[in-house]
Amino acid sequence: MNLDPVSRGTSLSDQVIARLRMQITSGAWPVGSRIPTEPELVAQLGVARNTVREAVRALAHNGLLDIRQGSGTWVIATSELAGVMQRRFAGADPAHVTELRGTLEAAAAGFAARRRTAEDLRRLDDLLAQRERAWASGDRDAFVDADTAFHQAVVAASHNEVLMELYADLGQVIRDSLRDHFGARLSPEEYMDHTRLLAAIRAEDPAQATAEAAAHTASCEAVR
Repeated sequence: MNLDPVSRGTSLSDQVIARLRMQITSGAWPVGSRIPTEPELVAQLGVARNTVREAVRALAHNGLLDIRQGSGTWVIATSELAGVMQRRFAGADPAHVTELRGTLEAAAAGFAARRRTAEDLRRLDDLLAQRERAWASGDRDAFVDADTAFHQAVVAASHNEVLMELYADLGQVIRDSLRDHFGARLSPEEYMDHTRLLAAIRAEDPAQATAEAAAHTASCEAVR
């Protein structure tokens, strides 16, 4: 994805840092992905190599990027707080993480049923289809990423910026929790159908959407 050239000014470095951070927080560069190379960023942003290098190092220092010699630079967190969250809750009780995830997702589903737009529904349709394909593939990690992306879209459809940022900051904690829940292989008894959740959001039924999201968490707890 090309970036618009930054405008010239006295805080050019800060502008580049902000532009790169936006690519991360928007999901354009998701956690686990490698960002464009330094020459590519120079061409896309229209700034000097040293400015790009300084911005990348600043974001690495803040915990969003990981510079790996010989491999490139990789996204490891969606915000400074996300990195802190991941370290802080690395040893948390998995059941407690599941309970928190369920609380946030149930609230988001209710809000999404009230506020979702046509564009939200199109994105949810696409992500639900991707989730189904990932499950059919049997690839645990692909399914975890697809399931997380679907729930992130539900949270985004809530149009509650505070909830969206909190859920994003917990993103890696949630992914790790799901990977631990499913283990190395996907089992049929662990499958949770999300079509009724999306149907409730589409029907603008907050109570049903909240109930469906809460039921998914209860299912996770029952399988443990």
